[in-house]
Amino acid sequence: MTSGQVTGEGTTGEGTTGETATTVVVADDQAVVRRGFAAILDSAPDLKVLGEAGNGAELLALVATHQPDVAVVDVRMPVMDGIAATQRITDEYPSTKVLVLTTFDLDEYVYDALRAGASGFLLKDVTADRLVDGVRLVGDGSMLLGANVTRRLVADFAVPTRRAAPVPGLEDLTRREREVLLTVARGLSNIEIAVELFISEATVKSHVSEILRKLCCRDRVQLVIAAYESGLVLLPTPS
Repeated sequence: MTSGQVTGEGTTGEGTTGETATTVVVADDQAVVRRGFAAILDSAPDLKVLGEAGNGAELLALVATHQPDVAVVDVRMPVMDGIAATQRITDEYPSTKVLVLTTFDLDEYVYDALRAGASGFLLKDVTADRLVDGVRLVGDGSMLLGANVTRRLVADFAVPTRRAAPVPGLEDLTRREREVLLTVARGLSNIEIAVELFISEATVKSHVSEILRKLCCRDRVQLVIAAYESGLVLLPTPS
């Protein structure tokens, strides 16, 4: 398949069990990498790749046409890089979550992509199983960040003085919603939160949606920052 082409016959997928599959587009300027990732993802019964793109402009065209659940995006691409494309996608097609691909986990581009609204990142040497699981997590509304990135993200965005700052809407959270926010700030997925709090995954999703609404946050990355800025979670003291 050449870049910009689509697979399948529609904009929605259907898994082998008859359930609607998570739809995906893949963008990378390296054809071998792009096609490899697309093949891996399309082989999963609950995922369906709708198309591939070799640059950010082609990616935007695919997202505009199909509005997939997840866009797997390389940061460094010609014509329009992954950061600019991520910003456009999150602004214009908020239902599409962006999972960024990068070579190094502390690449400065990662933070730019998160600022632009990406839901997480994976290293390009990721295993097939991890890639599939990562797309599932992001498609499910979870955040996918490594521990190193989470620490630096908080250090970059949260209050430098380590003093609590008022976060509008925090006082409106219920006790359970605060508990869920704390687990989100630790980077837990919806399934992990459900297990830890002894509630259903559907209930977790409902709580996260309500927390996002009350705190006026765009995504889980912003929820992490809000948790630290409010003092609900404390920044670690440098050793």
